[in-house]
Amino acid sequence: MAATVVPGTACLDGQWVGLARKTPITTQIGLPARFSRRPFHTAKSGGGRVVRMAAVSVEKKKYTTQKSQEIFTAAKELMPGGVNSPVRAFNSVGGQPIVFDSVKGSHAWDVDGNEYVDYVGTWGPSIIGHADDKVNAALIEALRKGTSFGAPCVAENVLAEMVIKAVPSIEMVRFVNSGTEACMGVLRLARAFTGREKLIKFEGCYHGHADPFLVKAGSGVATLGLPDSPGVPKAATFETLTAPFNDINGVEKLFNENKGEIAAVILEPVVGNSGFISPDKGFLQGLREVTRADGALLVFDEVMTGFRIAYGGAQEYFGITPDLTTLGKIIGGGLPVGAYGGRKEIMTMVAPAGPMYQAGTLSGNPLAMTAGICTLQRLQQAGSYEYLDRITGRLVQGILEEGRNAGHEMCGGHIRGMFGFFFNAGPVLNFADAKKSDAAKFARFHRGMLEQGVYLAPSQFEAGFMSLAHTEQDIDFTIAAAKRVFESI
Repeated sequence: MAATVVPGTACLDGQWVGLARKTPITTQIGLPARFSRRPFHTAKSGGGRVVRMAAVSVEKKKYTTQKSQEIFTAAKELMPGGVNSPVRAFNSVGGQPIVFDSVKGSHAWDVDGNEYVDYVGTWGPSIIGHADDKVNAALIEALRKGTSFGAPCVAENVLAEMVIKAVPSIEMVRFVNSGTEACMGVLRLARAFTGREKLIKFEGCYHGHADPFLVKAGSGVATLGLPDSPGVPKAATFETLTAPFNDINGVEKLFNENKGEIAAVILEPVVGNSGFISPDKGFLQGLREVTRADGALLVFDEVMTGFRIAYGGAQEYFGITPDLTTLGKIIGGGLPVGAYGGRKEIMTMVAPAGPMYQAGTLSGNPLAMTAGICTLQRLQQAGSYEYLDRITGRLVQGILEEGRNAGHEMCGGHIRGMFGFFFNAGPVLNFADAKKSDAAKFARFHRGMLEQGVYLAPSQFEAGFMSLAHTEQDIDFTIAAAKRVFESI
């Protein structure tokens, strides 16, 4: 029996909200069962909240991306590769990139009307779910006052206080507009404070596309199959030293060879740009000790992990306090944002308090600050991170179990709402290990999951992200879809 589902509603905290779509959403079950968010199903969400989700409606509908293809073909004549960020082009997985039309909660819809359970979450910011009603309401109110001031606003103070209270290393913070900009600023600050120029980064860790960081930079470059980026002069990376992630002996060797010359060690404390890779026990503590002994600064790039694996980030989770921290993604609630912060004695070097110059027209704009405030307020609710940990763990365990049952070598893991898996027997401790994965098999798996209604990051070398809007029904659906795909590839 065929049925067309008219746009439905969902109930969040007892309040019905529409899913605002111009065209009907068609759904099907079997291969696969797609969700339509109609107010029939009840499930527990984060913090014990009740979310009434969709019952599954039925229509046999062939998966098609014809409209996405038409739009993307036109886009390639307008923008390099048809995108504004390379991974979106699906170069590492092949096939037709998906053009999104709308998002809500844990789901996304493309321009062809296909519905997906989304585990990309706009690459991490949507930790409380897409288009959250309270965030949207606050943004509408803020819009009435203006989109940008280019002058101080009270929302900057509020978000700054929240960040400082949450993140152990931060006594003072500077807001910017992206993670790349945050990492650019923090590197300049580390060099200014120490009077040194050399930098240690880790193979496979990505810290934005600024020249000094584009050395063995993980997913951003790996997705393109390029070892480095043309256009980066040798002089820009001459002072950049690299070591394998989780190799404290390699770091100590670099310090011994460059005594008194290294300004900072920067890393993703949990790697998300080589796939999901956790630090070995003792690795972060070892970095803290070696940097302190040499007078270098330890910098945690928590653009991904900040407010995701714990409210205070990876430094709270692991109990290691760096000197400086970069943030982004979640602190903007889905709007462009970045930040860097640290000890007050270091941060007071930043202009206009000190001589290290950095500025930005839209930095601290009221919309990003407002969305960030609302998002962090939601994350403060009791049980948020416990819920993320539980459903993410169930997802990863289910995918690995179904993959292995189907005869595939796989490994993976998670911390709270951040996860990943490899077509690789493991263990994966660094980027070199990650590159041993069967990328061709991942590409087939990725395409199969799209056709089943599950949207995963289009690269083996990217982490996945869970949200508080994901339900047990989403997890069941995803594991069942993975089982079908594993049996077919």
